[in-house]
Amino acid sequence: MTDLRYPLGPMPTPLHLTPEERAAALQALRTLPEALRAAVSGLTGPQLDTPYRPGGWTVRQVVHHVADSHLNAFARVKLALTEDNPSVKPYEEGLWADLPDSRLPPEVSLNLLDALHTRLVAVLEGTPLEDAAIWARPWTHPAQGRTYTLDTLLAMYAWHGQHHVAHITGLRGREGW
Repeated sequence: MTDLRYPLGPMPTPLHLTPEERAAALQALRTLPEALRAAVSGLTGPQLDTPYRPGGWTVRQVVHHVADSHLNAFARVKLALTEDNPSVKPYEEGLWADLPDSRLPPEVSLNLLDALHTRLVAVLEGTPLEDAAIWARPWTHPAQGRTYTLDTLLAMYAWHGQHHVAHITGLRGREGW
């Protein structure tokens, strides 16, 4: 049986990607808002307020979490491109998911993701896929005590969006929605 927490397996953290892998990850980021919108399309209020797994967030919280997380990703991309090995600000995603905005209609975060991903993809596509030096730019996550690259960030957030879409579509499949 698939682990409901990780329907796509663990998050990848490669330090380096090939230009082809970068292009595929960019495509995943480009299509995420549409995929997430399709995943929640037609769900009722009670369905949106159903956890995607026992002990997990509700579908509504997942949608808002993706927007929160990808806002942080956008800032981290810009930091990695403009500063030498910046230390990024961690945040308590579980606490963010319990703030009052997590009860808003999903459309609020879906609209945010449309604009955010337009900008995120524009920044990343403006970075030549073949320029390994740019994609190797480091950034540090102090809470994890690890240094990553821009390639890592691209792979992680491409996976992250698909991961949460799979949470929702998996729930829909299990529930027959």
